[in-house]
Amino acid sequence: MAMNREQRRYLQKQGQMDSEGNVIAKRRERTDMSSERSSFREYLKGIPTELKRVTWPNRPEVVNYTIVVTITLLLMTALVAGLDIVFSEGVGALLDWGR
Repeated sequence: MAMNREQRRYLQKQGQMDSEGNVIAKRRERTDMSSERSSFREYLKGIPTELKRVTWPNRPEVVNYTIVVTITLLLMTALVAGLDIVFSEGVGALLDWGR
C-alpha cells in the first residue's frame, strides 16, 4: 500500500505502524456477550423503568410540534401538487406542439 510521509507518521504516532513501516497487527479482545444479555423476562421487567427515564414532552410542546408538522405537510403537499400541475401542463404542451 502506497503511503506518504504524513500518513506514516500518523500511523506511527497511533501505534499502528513501526519505525520501518510495517503494520502492527493488534488482536482484539473478545467480549463475552452472554454476560451482557438478559433473558426475555428481564427485558420485559426493564421496560417500565426505561420508560420512566424518558423525558416526555408536555402538552404545549406536543401542540406546537403538531402545528409545525401539519403546516409543513400542507406546504410540501402544495409544492408537490404545484410541480405536478406545471410539469403535466409542460409535457402536454410539448406533445401538442409537435402536431
